[in-house]
Amino acid sequence: MTSKTPDSWISDRSRLFDSSGIRKVFELAAKLKDPVNLSIGQPDFDVPEKVKAACIDAIQHGKNAYSLTQGIAPLREKLQREIDARYGHEDRQVFITSGTSGGLVLSMLAMVNPGDEVIVFDPYFVMYTALVKMVGGVPVLIDTYPDFRIDIAKVEAAITPRTKLILFNSPANPTGITPTAEETRALAELANDRGIALISDEIYSQFVYEGQLNTPADTNPNTIVIDGFSKSHAMTGWRVGWLHGPKAIIETMIKIQQYSFVCAPQPAQWAGLAAMDVDMAGYRADYQHKRDMLLEGLQGYYEFTKPGGAFYLFPKAPKGMSGAEFVTKAIEKGLLVIPGNVFSERDTHFRISYAAADSTIQRGIEILQQLAK
Repeated sequence: MTSKTPDSWISDRSRLFDSSGIRKVFELAAKLKDPVNLSIGQPDFDVPEKVKAACIDAIQHGKNAYSLTQGIAPLREKLQREIDARYGHEDRQVFITSGTSGGLVLSMLAMVNPGDEVIVFDPYFVMYTALVKMVGGVPVLIDTYPDFRIDIAKVEAAITPRTKLILFNSPANPTGITPTAEETRALAELANDRGIALISDEIYSQFVYEGQLNTPADTNPNTIVIDGFSKSHAMTGWRVGWLHGPKAIIETMIKIQQYSFVCAPQPAQWAGLAAMDVDMAGYRADYQHKRDMLLEGLQGYYEFTKPGGAFYLFPKAPKGMSGAEFVTKAIEKGLLVIPGNVFSERDTHFRISYAAADSTIQRGIEILQQLAK
């Protein structure tokens, strides 16, 4: 009998990607004393008190069992009313996911077959390419450097008979870029005309600093939209998101959720219901202030494109250094940022998260200014 080791039991699909480089930085942060941490992609404010109270009330009143797979009715109905008022699409249905990451996983499982091609804009959120590979799909990367704008001609050239899906993210992680109305509309029309699925990841929709969010769902009624409470209400650990799109796609995802995540945590869903009534404008203004503080502090020291949303800046490393080399130098100074190659095929940039206290951002600016010299 052949003896097999545990290593031989690991699936081929899980060998197609490595652990997140962000996770490795987090592990490093835990070992440093008093680091200047501008690496974490989650709000530095706490969950609003009204939202906490709603979750506690749900727990104390016994709302602790599984919910319906598609989510509690009051939350779904309230979201559906807002979605209907915004879009007016006859065929647009919402359900509650176990975070937006859960929504992305369900999207891949529901739509991507082995060998299908998925267009991803580079730089990209770290999960995108890994999830595509996990289901046997083929990521097709479109380079958006140096200004991270969407060139519709490049997208059109990348489409083949095997193209199934386009992944769109605005405001974007790691760049903070918000595509223009023209870019968004052109992408939406192209996907619709060519019969290609389009996912719009809008988890940072509450953090748009100039104008309003440009979403392809305004133009393309078949767009699948993913959003949630993690970033807007600092509920990252509560795992409550939502997804809306054509009924046939949504019902397939609900079916898959039944056999995977089961449902989002029920007490947190009741908290999400309360969160919908909390005015977050003050938090958004605070983050715009943090962004402007960082831009002013680094202007003239680094090359970067001004972000229109989220809470990230993606500067270019100083001349003669790769992004990874620069991050190593930054860590030696006690500053934690993320190398750009975590999010990209290129290793020229690094990501700063300004989801931090103003005092931490100021310390980070001072270190970055020193490193630039």
